[in-house]
Amino acid sequence: MNITFLLNGREVALTDVSPTLTLLDWLRDTRGLTGTKEGCNEGDCGACTVMVTDERGARALNACILFVPQLDGKAVRTVEGIAQVDGTLHPVQQAMVAHHGSQCGFCTPGFVVSMATAQLNGDTGHDDALAGNLCRCTGYAPIIRAAQAAENQPVPAHMTDAPPAAAANPHAPETADALAALYAAQPDAVLVAGATDVGLWVTKQLRDLSAPIFLNRCRDLQQIEVTDKAIRIGAGVTMDRVRALMTDHHPSYAEMIRRYGSTQVRNAATIGGNVANGSPIGDNPPALIALNASLHLRHGDTRRALQIADFFLDYGKQDRAPGEFLEAISIPRQPDRLRVYKLSKRFDQDISAVCGAFAITTENGRVTGARIAFGGMAGIPKRARAVEAALQGKPWTEATLEAVRDAWAEDFQPLSDMRASASYRLEAARNMLSRYFLEDSGGASSVLEVRP
Repeated sequence: MNITFLLNGREVALTDVSPTLTLLDWLRDTRGLTGTKEGCNEGDCGACTVMVTDERGARALNACILFVPQLDGKAVRTVEGIAQVDGTLHPVQQAMVAHHGSQCGFCTPGFVVSMATAQLNGDTGHDDALAGNLCRCTGYAPIIRAAQAAENQPVPAHMTDAPPAAAANPHAPETADALAALYAAQPDAVLVAGATDVGLWVTKQLRDLSAPIFLNRCRDLQQIEVTDKAIRIGAGVTMDRVRALMTDHHPSYAEMIRRYGSTQVRNAATIGGNVANGSPIGDNPPALIALNASLHLRHGDTRRALQIADFFLDYGKQDRAPGEFLEAISIPRQPDRLRVYKLSKRFDQDISAVCGAFAITTENGRVTGARIAFGGMAGIPKRARAVEAALQGKPWTEATLEAVRDAWAEDFQPLSDMRASASYRLEAARNMLSRYFLEDSGGASSVLEVRP
């Protein structure tokens, strides 16, 4: 593949690039830019953070799970490009020195790039912006003080890059029509959107992906449309944009998104990739199932829609034919009755032991509708249909919650693993319904008001 992008302000043109060459490996092994560190090599620690700029603006991303072809037509800044050419330090670098934000220094380059990106964007939510950067020795207090000190400093002019024009690549379609034709002709190809999961296939499983199809230039998949009837989200919309969108419509969903991935991951991961992945512990599908979302699938010129709950058939198996891809997700407009509860050992950036999503409507003290879905309770993201049926028409009271207690075992027979036992998961699911009831009745604080 042929690639053109800016690297620290200078244009780079590459030919015959391996489609699965990671930016981290290319920076260190080919360009000798070793400031970008390899820590976990799976997008968890942030030591490899780089700043990528395109028409959406500047974003912090993990170089270890970012393939070089994804950079076509973009601008990249590594830690070596954060200071000015004459050696003048960036304000965040100066602040890190002044506030003693570095000891061994291994994690420092990633922190500096994340902080510089946040400073450029005027983002002062430092706890969230730096949640994806792990420090092993300094402690976060001086680093946060450094980020705060740099907040109001001028942004250096060299940090605002104008990306070059992208090269022409047949495996990076620019429209959904072109993607449909290409994927129908090559149904065994791997679709690569954000690569937050596929990247690990390469870095951890050492898999050889022949001729992947890159979706990052497919603008049709990146559109959001809000009407009186529905919210339609293109499959290529990144999770940072989904979070911003849901803040105005279903804030509990937005808060869950804040917790399940770092800034770097949310800036790359797409909602379509998350759903199509089909993980039984994915946190997105339960919320979308509770919201009665529909998936819009396409194969060539043929399109079909189905409810998301019907998409997940069995562990590792979804209702998607070879050559068929997810084009968009639509959520009916509705009053916000959704609450999403994520239970994990770490509050931020951890795999859920249980993730429950609840949307229950009541009228005159009785349940008129219930959609309840879970991740981590079965081999697929799954609705609690027996519990829903047991609630329907019943008084919205604690007595009813106790009366439906046995229905949970009809819906779920969870496994025991390193994250939780089966009995713990089942009891946690029951307790989540109680929490929903208490919050709805004014007897408990909303999840949005609770911070660790």
